[in-house]
Parts: sequence; C-alpha cells; structure tokens
Amino acid sequence: MIVDDSAVIRGFLVKILASCEDIEITSIAANGQSAIQNLTKQKHDIILLDVEMPVMDGLAAIPRLLDVQPDVKILMCSTLTSKNAETSLRALALGAVECIAKPSSTQDMYSKDSFRETLVRTIRDLMGARIFKPLTRTATTSPTARPDITARAAATPSSGIQSQQKPTFASPQKTVTLKSGRDGYTGKPEILVIGSSTGGPNALFKLFASLRGIDIPVMLTQHMPPTFTKILAEHITQQSGISAVEAEEGMPIIAGRIHVAPGGFHMLADLKGATPVIRINDGPMENFCRPAVDPMFRSAVKVFGQKIMAVILTGMGQDGMLGSRDVVQAGGRVIAQDEATSVVWGMPGAAAMDGTCSAVLPLEEIGPWLRKQSLRLP
Repeated sequence: MIVDDSAVIRGFLVKILASCEDIEITSIAANGQSAIQNLTKQKHDIILLDVEMPVMDGLAAIPRLLDVQPDVKILMCSTLTSKNAETSLRALALGAVECIAKPSSTQDMYSKDSFRETLVRTIRDLMGARIFKPLTRTATTSPTARPDITARAAATPSSGIQSQQKPTFASPQKTVTLKSGRDGYTGKPEILVIGSSTGGPNALFKLFASLRGIDIPVMLTQHMPPTFTKILAEHITQQSGISAVEAEEGMPIIAGRIHVAPGGFHMLADLKGATPVIRINDGPMENFCRPAVDPMFRSAVKVFGQKIMAVILTGMGQDGMLGSRDVVQAGGRVIAQDEATSVVWGMPGAAAMDGTCSAVLPLEEIGPWLRKQSLRLP
C-alpha cells in the first residue's frame, strides 16, 4: 500500500513499483485514516507510509495499522530534514521496520536513480528477510529465509557459539545447531565496534542504556541516510547518558564516547601518529550500503588488532559478516543478536551462520555479557 497525501508523489511511487514484476500495488491512500480502512478490507505485506499528512499523519497511523494487521511491515518514507529525522526515529519506536529518505522535490525524484534502487531493494529485502515484530510485540517470521543464509546453513552447520545451552536457529529447510568455540582475545578490548540496520535504533537505545560507565571508545555504523545519523547520536546521548557524536574527519577516537558513522559516508579507524582517529570517505558502497559495517570492522582491526570487540545487531542483508571474519582472524571477538529479539535476522544471522561468533544472545543479555565478559565493568 502506498500512503502519501501528494498525488504527484503517489504517482511517482506507483510508476517505480509498477515496473517491478515481483511487486504488486494492492491499494493507495492519501492519509493514515484511509490507510487503516484499506487494511481493514484487505491484508498487505508492506505499507509505504509518508510522515506528514492531513486527517491522520503517519505517526498516529502506525499503532492503529499494527492493531489491524500486526505482521504488516511499515516502511517510512520522508524527506531529509532534521524534523523528519526526529519523526522517523519516533516512527521506528512505534513499530515501523525501516525508514528511507525520499528526494525533496519531484524533479530530484525523477533524476535520482538511487532512490528507486533503494526503495525497490528495501521492499525486496523486507520480503526476503526473516522478519520479526518489534520487541514489544509477538515475534513472527516471514515464510521464507534469505537464500544466502539458508544455503550456508543447509551446506554446513556453523561453529562459533559460546553458551551453556547451544542455541538452535530454524530455517524452513533445516534446523542448525551452532557449536561452541571462538573465544578469541579474553582481555579487556581497546574498542567496541557495533553494526546495525533495520530495527537498529531501538536496539541501540536498549544496549547503550545497559553500558553506562563504559570506559573504552565505541564506533557505531547504523544504516541510515544523512541528517538521520546526527539525530540518532543525539537520541543515544539523551536515552543512555553516554556521549554520542556524529563522527567527523580526523576526530580523535575517545574512550567513553560513541562515534556514529555519518549517513552517506563510510567511517574508518586510522592512526595519526600514535593516536587513533576517525577517517570519513565516500568510497564505493559495500553490501549496497554507505556507511557500511564491513569497512569499519576491517579498519578497526588494522588499528586495534586483537583487542577488539564487535557486536552485530538486527538488520537486513549480511553487512558485517565479512568484517567479522577479519576480527576473528586477528584474534578479536564477535557477538550477535539472536533471532527471536531481532526485527530482521539478516546481519546477525549471517555472522552466526558463518561461525565467527563467540556468542549469540537476546538483546537484553548483550549489555550484561559485555560488561562482565569483555569490558570488565561492575
């Protein structure tokens, strides 16, 4: 369902999606109230929802839409303004699964292929990923798992989970039991690196709230567009009490501070003399993303070696899996969010199935595990 108060925007979105043979536009609405009526009449897989609309805006519509159909995936679509970034973060907290940035004018929409590619890929990923409801709701899976994860799982059970009870992860074709292993460096790390995507903001708020008093630096790559990442950093500071900033070129990597990759740029670790610093670049996308998790992980390994702790949280795709291999090869450790508490078990699932993880844990257990096992915090 396409929900937008602008007839021009609706027409543009219809034109994009109608050109895709595997995507069907089931209904169109001009505001949240009409969207609720449409959903009452017919189930939908995905709702593409605008933020600002008359009668009923996107924020007001989200909980009511989820009441009608709890398993519908709501994809927010808003322009790149600070106000809309704030609103989109609130929408994610209410149960939207992802937000994408639409160009600020119809002229830009028609001239920028990147928006079309992002929109179509996100819709396809949402339907191909293993989807779970927000943490406050009952978890349900999508009927199909991502082919890359399923194929890997069916080919060879992965190793790499350290726990008293070895967790199992179900796919439609096979149930894989992950073996224990991969302890890596057991001393206190010199840096914590975190990657997240779909469902990430809420997961990050919960994780950082449990890491107050952290005394090592944190580098965070969350898949988000420009403007949104600065607002995300502000929200992390407000909700966790830990200083978080949108990273800048040459910024020192400081203990006790969260350095957030700016939207549209990769964030890397580097050395200026003996001082770890941030490098920002607009190099090629990796895993269809910029910022991406893999280059951040790789660069952190070059600077910090084995004294690195990596965490992969909820998100679509497999960004972070290859970088996790580099972390483990250097002697560092990787942990991932588990299937049941992930909004989308793509990124953490890929790392788990790849066998690089020391632990795969529910979100609420990651912070305590880090404090005790890695950060040596009381």
